[in-house]
Amino acid sequence: MDAPEEPVPPVIYTMENKPIVTCAGDQNLFTSIYPTLSQQLPREPMEWRRSYGRAPKMIHLESNFVQFKEELLPKEGNKALLTFPFLHIYWTECCDTEVYKATVKDDLTKWQNVLKAHSSVDWLIVVVENDAKKRNKTNILPRTSIVDKIRNDFCNKQSDRRNLPLFLRCYSSLKMPWCSTMNWTLCFLSMLSTLVLGVSVLPGALDCWVFLSCLEVLQRIEGCCDRAQIDSNIAHTVGLWSYATEKLKSLGYLCGLVSEQGPNSEDLNRTVDLLAGLGAERPETANTAQSPYKKLKEALSSVEAFEKHYLDLSHATIEMYTSIGRIRSAKFVGKDLAEFYMRKKSPQKAEIYLQGALKNYLAEGWALPITHTRKQLAECQKHLGQIENYLQTSSLLASDRHLTGNEREYFCREILSFASQQADSPGHKIVLPMHPFAQLRDLHFTPSNAVVHVGGVLSVEITVCSQMPVPVHAEQIAINVHFSIEKNNYRKTAEWLTKHKTANGIVSFPAETSPFPTSQNSLPALQLCEMFERSPSDNSLHTTGIICKNVHVLLRKQESGASLEAPSGAALESGAHVLKCTAVTLEPGPNAITFRTQAKEPGTYTLRQLCASVGPVWFVLPHIYPLVQYDVYSQEPQLHVEPLADSLLAGIPQKVKFTVTTGHYTVKNGDSLQLSNVEAMLILGHEENRAVIYSNMREKASDAALQVQSSDKVTSISLPAAPAYHMIEFELEVLSLPSAPATGGESTMLGMTEPHGKHKDTQKAGHCMATMDHKVSIDCPWSIYSTVISLTFSMPFRTTHSLLSSGTRKYVQVCVQNLSELDFQLSDSHLVDTGDSTDLRLIPLNTESEQRIHSRQAVFFVWELKWTQEPPPSLHCRFSVGFSPASEERLSVSLKPYTYEFQVDNFLTLYSVRAEISPPPGTELCKTGSLCSLEVSITRLSDLSDADRDEALTEREDYFSTKLMYEVVDNSSNWAVCGKSSGVISMPVAARATHRVRMEVMPLFAGYLPLPDVRLFKYLPHHSAHSSQLDADSWIENDSLSVDKHVDDQLDSGSVQSRGSTRSVASSEHKGLPMPRLRALPPGQAFNASAGTQVLVIPSQDDHVLEVSVT
Repeated sequence: MDAPEEPVPPVIYTMENKPIVTCAGDQNLFTSIYPTLSQQLPREPMEWRRSYGRAPKMIHLESNFVQFKEELLPKEGNKALLTFPFLHIYWTECCDTEVYKATVKDDLTKWQNVLKAHSSVDWLIVVVENDAKKRNKTNILPRTSIVDKIRNDFCNKQSDRRNLPLFLRCYSSLKMPWCSTMNWTLCFLSMLSTLVLGVSVLPGALDCWVFLSCLEVLQRIEGCCDRAQIDSNIAHTVGLWSYATEKLKSLGYLCGLVSEQGPNSEDLNRTVDLLAGLGAERPETANTAQSPYKKLKEALSSVEAFEKHYLDLSHATIEMYTSIGRIRSAKFVGKDLAEFYMRKKSPQKAEIYLQGALKNYLAEGWALPITHTRKQLAECQKHLGQIENYLQTSSLLASDRHLTGNEREYFCREILSFASQQADSPGHKIVLPMHPFAQLRDLHFTPSNAVVHVGGVLSVEITVCSQMPVPVHAEQIAINVHFSIEKNNYRKTAEWLTKHKTANGIVSFPAETSPFPTSQNSLPALQLCEMFERSPSDNSLHTTGIICKNVHVLLRKQESGASLEAPSGAALESGAHVLKCTAVTLEPGPNAITFRTQAKEPGTYTLRQLCASVGPVWFVLPHIYPLVQYDVYSQEPQLHVEPLADSLLAGIPQKVKFTVTTGHYTVKNGDSLQLSNVEAMLILGHEENRAVIYSNMREKASDAALQVQSSDKVTSISLPAAPAYHMIEFELEVLSLPSAPATGGESTMLGMTEPHGKHKDTQKAGHCMATMDHKVSIDCPWSIYSTVISLTFSMPFRTTHSLLSSGTRKYVQVCVQNLSELDFQLSDSHLVDTGDSTDLRLIPLNTESEQRIHSRQAVFFVWELKWTQEPPPSLHCRFSVGFSPASEERLSVSLKPYTYEFQVDNFLTLYSVRAEISPPPGTELCKTGSLCSLEVSITRLSDLSDADRDEALTEREDYFSTKLMYEVVDNSSNWAVCGKSSGVISMPVAARATHRVRMEVMPLFAGYLPLPDVRLFKYLPHHSAHSSQLDADSWIENDSLSVDKHVDDQLDSGSVQSRGSTRSVASSEHKGLPMPRLRALPPGQAFNASAGTQVLVIPSQDDHVLEVSVT
């Protein structure tokens, strides 16, 4: 019998001509690891994928390692394969930054430049980390590793994506702990996944390769290590487990294994392509039951198999992360697991993982992950039917600024939709926290001191900032109030409460605290420093960055806080004292809401809780802080009297409103107010007067007829019966007798003298009404003390008078101005002399008996003074005129006339002043720029009178004389006065005595020009006791001025003053000496006969520009 045929061993292709690999850098390092490298490298079978449809073959790769020399690099055009170096490796075990900068970097740069010169782009840099050297390093936490520096210095400069450099970390003698190998493997797989992104591969192929690589590494470890070693080094292998889980999840989503409907035809085709791309399993793992290859094929074969493998990997990864204390990473994997459960329609399983992830994000303060996780949690709660939790999460999302406007509106309308659906079927209230819905900003009391009497009305205005993106209609917004009263039943008075209350009545509330725990806010500040890397060749800056020095403090775990997304648990307080405001629409942003309450019981009221109801959903602020209170006290009865108009007008009936606030007093039948009568004010009572009784809420309770009885001294007003804490209101008419304040002396149209007595002149510029106060004493039935009130009446008229002259004829003009807003009808005007003069007659020139005076207008009355004998030195007059409102309303009482008393002194004309301007000789008209003659004539019109007897009067042998000063001024600047413009003359006190003064003037403009003004003054000696003090402009500018003999000669030597010059007080030689004084003549004693006269002035020549004065 033939022996059984032995199986044919697989064909293994070996290499006769080995590819050349050059080695540069640390040759001693390479020599130490070369034996191990040359032995291990050929043992690893490699798959050789051939083109043109040829089947792949497994080969063993061997290499010929030679020392790097530039002569080995192929010359241009040399294509010999046997002598071509396929790979160039640089070996280094440098682990110190300073050494790297000093030597290694320059050596690497030279090596790179040589390769570039020969177009060699296939190179590798190997960094061997020696554990002994690493322990001896003083810089325990370097800013960047040597590998990072090499990557930054050389990798970033490569532009060819097909030949990117690969950085590997090897360890001394390749016998380093396998835990470090895991870290390198994970970094390598991650980096390789990134590097091959530019290569066109089947979607999912890279994920398959990474998944298999991770599991194969882990399987190798399990085969060579015991369980104790594996458990003690989970921290180094858990990264591979997590990476494999992530890649399996990506494959499941790609192949439709996570969707609710399962994979479709396109997903199945994609799965078949991926499984076909895996090829045949390697021979050494073909007989292994749970090889990574079989696990991947099984996981992609069905929905159930994928779920099993994915859940196993996820739970294993979470357990490993938890066992080593990396809670944050465990929560991240759990969040991915929650997304898987949500895709599988298992929200009850996803909720616990979402809550865990959210708790972690809240503890560490990650705003955007918080928002994203809350969205997932809201969806989960909605599927589970957790209404309260879903509404609470929706309110948080509706106020989240990290969401778009549409997303926020969606969650807000979810709350509103639920509220509208449950409105018709009231049931259990859902209580949610207030802070995501709205925030209380401030509170304002009216009255501002937050103190009201029993029965009084208190207003509480709050500003609530709505966090919702759309307007929300709240059925009710309420404030629960806690009432307390002192045990000893002590009644606080209004004065005591006012002293212990703030005046502004505004309470501001702090902004809502951060949703993160206080531990996050109490973390230390970032400690940042800058990092710069420069090129050693040209010192140019090629790398910069920021390094956090205390990252180990900032990122330590924070898992002690409780979950912040738990149901609020806030309870609605119930009590008898609640402030409510119904049907309120809260717009996005600030909203002002006003509560009004009527105090019913004395005590202290504390605002405890703010609630807003939207259907069955109640948003509650459980505690209002800082403490907000208002106090209620028992009110005493009060009487208030106020005019119904803005101001009371004297002379016509005016309505006054009386308000009796009963407080705790009950008004009984027979109670009355006793008013003391005022002489100049009448209280008018009518049968139709009625009193109205209101409650403190201004609700009308009743009304009754008002009885007013007057006597000589007292006016009695009977009050109707009214209960406590009510108001009695009634109106009465009062009449203040009209009279203008008496004036003395002259009064002009520009002002009047200061009123006397009880009158008050509040005007400053003649447009305000004079006022008078009437004080009335009132006795009330609830008090033994009298109440004094003051009523201020305004005079509707302002009256002035003036004396007018026409030669020796005299007129008195009275101007009545209506300063009120009403129109009046004036009638029966009279002016009488109250003195004892029998020869004086006052002849009225007004022909109309009645005249209307409109608001803000004036009416003038004129009388001519006539006498046959010598007139009196002064005139005492009383003006009276009847008046009534111009409206057609019929007054109930007859009005007394308006009176005005005044006095006119020195009204007899003593002097007549006439001025005349003559053109230059030989011309008919005055011309601009030429000198003209001005003659001023001062004529005495009467003989000696009592008005002349003063200090200026001088007695001569046969006549009397007085000293006068004349002054020629032109305020309109039409004339230039040349020569002296003022002087002092001695004027005989005799009728028709005349003094003439001549001077030259020059017209400055062409046209009809008014004459300059001529003013007369009494010239008084320095010893005059009754002369008024003069200002600087009243002194005569004359150094030799005297009041001794030779008066005429000296007076003609007055100073010459041109137009526009100013006067000085005196010369330096008269400083400190008493000087003569001037006193202006009263308007009635000097008559200007040239007033209104104009002179025609023609231009001197035909200029291109001509100025003409028109007056």
